[in-house]
Amino acid sequence: MTRAESSKSKPKQSRKASSTGKVTRRTTSSALAEQDRVGKERSDKGGAQGADRRSFGVNSLFNPLWCYHGFRMAVVGLSVFGVIMVFSSSAVTAASAGKSPFLSSMSQLAFCVAGLILGVGCSFVPVNWYRRFGILAVLASGLLQGLTLTSLGVGQYGNNGWIQLGPITLQPAEFVKFALCIWMPSALSVAKKKYEEKGIRAYFVAGGVYFALLGLILAGKDLGTALIVVAIGVVAFVVSGMPFKLMGGIACVLVAGVAALVLTSRNRLDRILAAYSTCSAADAQSICYQSTHARYAIASGGLFGVGLGNSREKWNYLPAAHNDFIFAIIGEETGFIGAAMVILVFVVLGWCLVFSAIQIRQDYSSVVLMCVATWLVGQGMVNIAVVVGLFPVFGVPMPFVSAGGSSMIMCLMISGVATSMMRQQPEIKAASQRV
Repeated sequence: MTRAESSKSKPKQSRKASSTGKVTRRTTSSALAEQDRVGKERSDKGGAQGADRRSFGVNSLFNPLWCYHGFRMAVVGLSVFGVIMVFSSSAVTAASAGKSPFLSSMSQLAFCVAGLILGVGCSFVPVNWYRRFGILAVLASGLLQGLTLTSLGVGQYGNNGWIQLGPITLQPAEFVKFALCIWMPSALSVAKKKYEEKGIRAYFVAGGVYFALLGLILAGKDLGTALIVVAIGVVAFVVSGMPFKLMGGIACVLVAGVAALVLTSRNRLDRILAAYSTCSAADAQSICYQSTHARYAIASGGLFGVGLGNSREKWNYLPAAHNDFIFAIIGEETGFIGAAMVILVFVVLGWCLVFSAIQIRQDYSSVVLMCVATWLVGQGMVNIAVVVGLFPVFGVPMPFVSAGGSSMIMCLMISGVATSMMRQQPEIKAASQRV
């Protein structure tokens, strides 16, 4: 073979080798891609199995999805249980007054359904909308609360905290709690950013609006509700990062204000003294009457209770048996077991809200969830403490359980807001999108 022929044949071999190399590389790439796909599927499967394993036992308490679904189930469970207990605790009183025994329970069921619908709607509202329009809720709630001091105001149990609008009776303080939970975190966040530039003046707007709403509630002599609003405000101030010097000053003002309200009211002072001293024979029929019969109900319940519907104290012995003192009827009819289960559900509510608040990176959503936990769980624990005699008697309903349309609807709506905030977590957001 000549040199020229040899040189002509080399390009053909080179092209052939190059073509073979491309095919080999494509084959190798396909094989690697297939291996990656199989490995990813195995990894995803293993991760899902690991997540499933983590969702059982104590570790489930630290699972965002468990908290998300556990919170919603707890809210619905308490609401349904509340309708049942309102019927059980109010039927006798209504019948003795010549009314239908189903009157209170049917009203509570209607409020429960309306609240669930509104709560589901609130859960789909974007978080930014709450941040932007929270001030409108504050203004509306302040206007409604102001109406309690006019001719529209209605007094109950010594408090002037209700308004009558035709056939509807509203308790505006429940709207105030809702508005503060969604507005204060945003207002305090803005104030914190301006603090370096303006100093204490940066908090004038947030603090002024808050104390104005608190003052309107106190003007109606509703100390129990005012204390819950104080707790919501303190938690919002602390968690949002208010400087400790300002926080200390606000705390002193709040403590001094509450002390002044107690000392200037003989009725409030007597209730506090009665709670932490032995009641005399005369007091047993007056200032100690309600708390004494609440303890009678719980004591007679024992471990398993006297049975649903078989309470003796609801036969016109225990005042407010279907709202502020409904936990006493729960303890009597379902016993220690039933009462402990109610407390446990509130603990689950609180844990899910606080855990989600810690996990969420958005400061606004985190502070909102802490305020909601203070409202729902704090008020529930205060209600229970009053019934068992740890706190003096002042009127605060048990969230989701006590009779009352304003409380039921607003508690369910704020639960929907909390659900919207929880969806800011990546795991919950991804699971919601898959559904």
